[in-house]
Amino acid sequence: MYQRDFILRMIEMVRELIMGILGLIKKGELDKADEGIEKIYAGFLREDSSFFIAIPKEELTQKLLRGHNYNNGHLEILAMLFYAEAELELARGKKKESLEFSQKALILFEFIDNEQKTYSFENEEKISLLRKRIDSLNAGKI
Repeated sequence: MYQRDFILRMIEMVRELIMGILGLIKKGELDKADEGIEKIYAGFLREDSSFFIAIPKEELTQKLLRGHNYNNGHLEILAMLFYAEAELELARGKKKESLEFSQKALILFEFIDNEQKTYSFENEEKISLLRKRIDSLNAGKI
């Protein structure tokens, strides 16, 4: 019970940090946003972004759950980070990178959605936004 409460508090803390990072991206402060994202990777997931970027999207959940003993809380944090990375890369004009982060974020959010016993309006909204972004990036509309 205590561990679950700790994980929920940790997720909420990361959610607030990500909201701040998305605000920096909207303001055009991309370097500050990038620094903030890297700090979250190191502080909450104990790896740098390159570790997660190197994992193929097809192996993402299996590798992290089995090979690194991550739990759904870790995956939710990583999904939020990938979402922020997709926004950052889109703001930088790097559509291919934004697409890759969007696809990985979608995989994680869908996995979490299937595993959770409670409905999350926020996750459903992110899933919908990510699907639209992926479709737009694939069609060259962005």
